[in-house]
Amino acid sequence: MIQHFYEPASGCVRISGQDISHVTLQSLQSAISVVPQDPSLFHRSLLDNIRYGCPDASETDVRRACGDANCLEFLVAMPEGLNTIAGDRGTKLSGGQRQRIAIARAILRDSPILLLDEATSALDTASELAIQSALERLMKNRTVIAIAHRLSTLQTFGRIVVINRGHVVQDGSPAELAAIPGIYRDTLARQRKRAPAPDVC
Repeated sequence: MIQHFYEPASGCVRISGQDISHVTLQSLQSAISVVPQDPSLFHRSLLDNIRYGCPDASETDVRRACGDANCLEFLVAMPEGLNTIAGDRGTKLSGGQRQRIAIARAILRDSPILLLDEATSALDTASELAIQSALERLMKNRTVIAIAHRLSTLQTFGRIVVINRGHVVQDGSPAELAAIPGIYRDTLARQRKRAPAPDVC
Protein backbone atom coordinates (compact mmCIF):
# COMPACT_ATOMS: atom_id res chain seq x y z
CA MET A 1 0.00 0.00 0.00
CA ILE A 2 2.88 2.39 0.70
CA GLN A 3 4.08 1.85 -2.86
CA HIS A 4 0.47 2.30 -4.04
CA PHE A 5 0.27 -1.14 -5.61
CA TYR A 6 -2.89 -1.73 -3.54
CA GLU A 7 -5.60 0.60 -2.27
CA PRO A 8 -6.46 0.39 1.45
CA ALA A 9 -9.91 -1.06 2.19
CA SER A 10 -10.57 1.97 4.38
CA GLY A 11 -8.73 5.17 5.25
CA CYS A 12 -5.69 6.32 3.33
CA VAL A 13 -1.89 6.26 3.35
CA ARG A 14 -0.25 9.62 4.00
CA ILE A 15 3.40 10.61 3.62
CA SER A 16 4.29 13.91 5.28
CA GLY A 17 0.56 14.54 5.59
CA GLN A 18 -0.12 14.03 1.88
CA ASP A 19 -2.50 11.34 0.65
CA ILE A 20 -0.44 9.21 -1.77
CA SER A 21 -3.50 8.67 -3.98
CA HIS A 22 -3.19 12.35 -4.95
CA VAL A 23 0.38 12.12 -6.26
CA THR A 24 1.77 10.48 -9.38
CA LEU A 25 3.13 6.96 -9.10
CA GLN A 26 6.45 8.15 -10.54
CA SER A 27 6.92 10.83 -7.86
CA LEU A 28 5.97 8.36 -5.12
CA GLN A 29 8.34 5.66 -6.32
CA SER A 30 11.19 8.14 -6.69
CA ALA A 31 10.94 8.74 -2.93
CA ILE A 32 11.18 5.04 -2.00
CA SER A 33 14.06 2.55 -2.03
CA VAL A 34 13.34 -1.15 -1.51
CA VAL A 35 15.63 -3.95 -0.39
CA PRO A 36 13.53 -7.10 -0.97
CA GLN A 37 13.94 -10.58 0.44
CA ASP A 38 14.70 -12.03 -2.99
CA PRO A 39 16.27 -9.27 -5.12
CA SER A 40 15.85 -9.55 -8.87
CA LEU A 41 18.86 -8.73 -11.01
CA PHE A 42 18.87 -8.15 -14.74
CA HIS A 43 20.95 -10.01 -17.30
CA ARG A 44 23.22 -6.98 -17.50
CA SER A 45 26.50 -5.96 -15.90
CA LEU A 46 26.72 -5.69 -12.13
CA LEU A 47 27.44 -2.00 -12.63
CA ASP A 48 24.15 -1.54 -14.51
CA ASN A 49 22.29 -3.53 -11.89
CA ILE A 50 23.56 -1.33 -9.07
CA ARG A 51 22.82 1.82 -11.08
CA TYR A 52 19.21 0.70 -11.55
CA GLY A 53 17.12 3.58 -10.18
CA CYS A 54 20.09 5.93 -10.39
CA PRO A 55 21.44 5.50 -13.95
CA ASP A 56 23.51 8.69 -13.96
CA ALA A 57 25.61 7.71 -10.93
CA SER A 58 29.36 7.75 -11.50
CA GLU A 59 31.43 4.60 -11.12
CA THR A 60 33.09 6.25 -8.11
CA ASP A 61 29.70 6.65 -6.44
CA VAL A 62 28.84 3.04 -7.27
CA ARG A 63 32.09 1.79 -5.74
CA ARG A 64 31.47 3.86 -2.60
CA ALA A 65 27.97 2.38 -2.25
CA CYS A 66 29.38 -1.12 -2.76
CA GLY A 67 31.97 -0.49 -0.07
CA ASP A 68 29.27 0.61 2.37
CA ALA A 69 27.24 -2.51 1.55
CA ASN A 70 30.27 -4.78 2.03
CA CYS A 71 30.13 -6.13 -1.51
CA LEU A 72 33.02 -4.35 -3.23
CA GLU A 73 35.54 -7.06 -2.36
CA PHE A 74 33.66 -9.90 -4.04
CA LEU A 75 32.64 -7.67 -6.97
CA VAL A 76 36.18 -6.68 -7.91
CA ALA A 77 37.18 -10.34 -7.62
CA MET A 78 34.69 -11.26 -10.36
CA PRO A 79 36.18 -12.15 -13.79
CA GLU A 80 35.35 -8.73 -15.23
CA GLY A 81 34.81 -6.84 -12.00
CA LEU A 82 31.78 -4.54 -12.08
CA ASN A 83 31.38 -5.30 -15.79
CA THR A 84 30.65 -8.98 -15.06
CA ILE A 85 27.23 -10.05 -16.35
CA ALA A 86 24.98 -11.02 -13.44
CA GLY A 87 23.15 -13.77 -15.32
CA ASP A 88 19.38 -14.17 -15.58
CA ARG A 89 17.93 -13.03 -12.24
CA GLY A 90 21.47 -12.96 -10.85
CA THR A 91 22.12 -16.69 -11.15
CA LYS A 92 25.90 -16.14 -11.05
CA LEU A 93 25.64 -14.77 -7.50
CA SER A 94 24.69 -16.34 -4.17
CA GLY A 95 21.58 -15.19 -2.32
CA GLY A 96 23.68 -13.20 0.12
CA GLN A 97 25.60 -11.54 -2.70
CA ARG A 98 22.37 -10.57 -4.45
CA GLN A 99 21.06 -9.01 -1.26
CA ARG A 100 24.24 -7.00 -0.78
CA ILE A 101 23.86 -5.76 -4.37
CA ALA A 102 20.31 -4.68 -3.49
CA ILE A 103 21.59 -2.86 -0.39
CA ALA A 104 24.26 -1.09 -2.48
CA ARG A 105 21.53 -0.12 -4.95
CA ALA A 106 19.46 1.42 -2.11
CA ILE A 107 22.48 3.25 -0.70
CA LEU A 108 23.20 4.71 -4.15
CA ARG A 109 19.56 5.71 -4.71
CA ASP A 110 19.53 7.68 -1.42
CA SER A 111 15.72 7.95 -1.11
CA PRO A 112 13.98 9.44 1.96
CA ILE A 113 11.83 6.32 2.51
CA LEU A 114 13.40 2.88 2.86
CA LEU A 115 11.54 -0.43 2.79
CA LEU A 116 13.50 -3.44 4.04
CA ASP A 117 11.85 -6.80 3.41
CA GLU A 118 13.99 -9.37 5.24
CA ALA A 119 17.01 -7.43 3.95
CA THR A 120 19.61 -9.63 5.67
CA SER A 121 17.79 -12.97 5.60
CA ALA A 122 20.20 -14.58 3.10
CA LEU A 123 23.34 -13.43 4.91
CA ASP A 124 25.36 -15.48 7.34
CA THR A 125 25.99 -13.94 10.76
CA ALA A 126 29.43 -12.58 9.86
CA SER A 127 28.15 -10.88 6.70
CA GLU A 128 25.13 -9.51 8.53
CA LEU A 129 27.31 -7.93 11.20
CA ALA A 130 29.58 -6.48 8.53
CA ILE A 131 26.78 -4.61 6.77
CA GLN A 132 24.72 -3.72 9.85
CA SER A 133 26.64 -0.48 10.38
CA ALA A 134 26.11 0.41 6.70
CA LEU A 135 22.37 -0.19 7.06
CA GLU A 136 22.32 1.96 10.19
CA ARG A 137 24.04 4.79 8.29
CA LEU A 138 21.58 4.33 5.44
CA MET A 139 18.61 4.52 7.83
CA LYS A 140 19.63 7.82 9.46
CA ASN A 141 17.21 10.69 8.79
CA ARG A 142 14.90 8.40 6.82
CA THR A 143 11.55 6.78 7.35
CA VAL A 144 12.32 3.05 7.51
CA ILE A 145 9.80 0.24 7.44
CA ALA A 146 11.32 -3.20 7.89
CA ILE A 147 9.86 -6.68 7.79
CA ALA A 148 12.11 -9.06 9.71
CA HIS A 149 12.14 -12.35 11.55
CA ARG A 150 15.80 -11.93 12.52
CA LEU A 151 15.32 -9.54 15.43
CA SER A 152 18.98 -8.50 15.60
CA THR A 153 18.27 -6.23 12.63
CA LEU A 154 15.60 -4.30 14.56
CA GLN A 155 17.39 -3.33 17.76
CA THR A 156 17.96 0.30 16.71
CA PHE A 157 14.37 0.85 15.55
CA GLY A 158 12.08 3.24 17.39
CA ARG A 159 8.97 1.11 17.07
CA ILE A 160 8.21 -2.55 16.43
CA VAL A 161 4.80 -3.94 15.50
CA VAL A 162 4.44 -7.70 16.02
CA ILE A 163 1.93 -9.31 13.67
CA ASN A 164 0.65 -12.85 14.25
CA ARG A 165 -1.82 -14.49 11.85
CA GLY A 166 -2.69 -11.13 10.32
CA HIS A 167 -3.35 -9.34 13.62
CA VAL A 168 -1.26 -6.82 15.56
CA VAL A 169 -0.46 -8.48 18.90
CA GLN A 170 2.31 -6.22 20.24
CA ASP A 171 3.46 -2.67 19.60
CA GLY A 172 6.33 -0.79 21.22
CA SER A 173 10.06 -0.12 21.27
CA PRO A 174 12.55 -3.04 21.32
CA ALA A 175 13.28 -2.38 25.01
CA GLU A 176 9.60 -2.24 25.93
CA LEU A 177 8.72 -5.46 24.11
CA ALA A 178 11.77 -7.29 25.50
CA ALA A 179 10.58 -6.48 29.03
CA ILE A 180 7.09 -8.03 28.76
CA PRO A 181 5.89 -11.59 28.06
CA GLY A 182 4.94 -12.18 24.47
CA ILE A 183 6.01 -13.33 21.02
CA TYR A 184 8.76 -10.74 20.68
CA ARG A 185 10.51 -11.61 23.95
CA ASP A 186 10.20 -15.36 23.31
CA THR A 187 11.59 -15.06 19.78
CA LEU A 188 14.40 -12.79 20.94
CA ALA A 189 15.40 -15.30 23.64
CA ARG A 190 15.45 -18.19 21.15
CA GLN A 191 17.56 -16.25 18.64
CA ARG A 192 20.04 -15.18 21.30
CA LYS A 193 20.51 -18.80 22.34
CA ARG A 194 21.31 -19.77 18.74
CA ALA A 195 23.73 -16.88 18.20
CA PRO A 196 27.41 -17.92 18.16
CA ALA A 197 29.49 -16.89 21.15
CA PRO A 198 31.82 -13.95 20.50
CA ASP A 199 35.54 -14.64 20.10
CA VAL A 200 37.52 -14.03 23.27
CA CYS A 201 41.07 -12.67 22.90
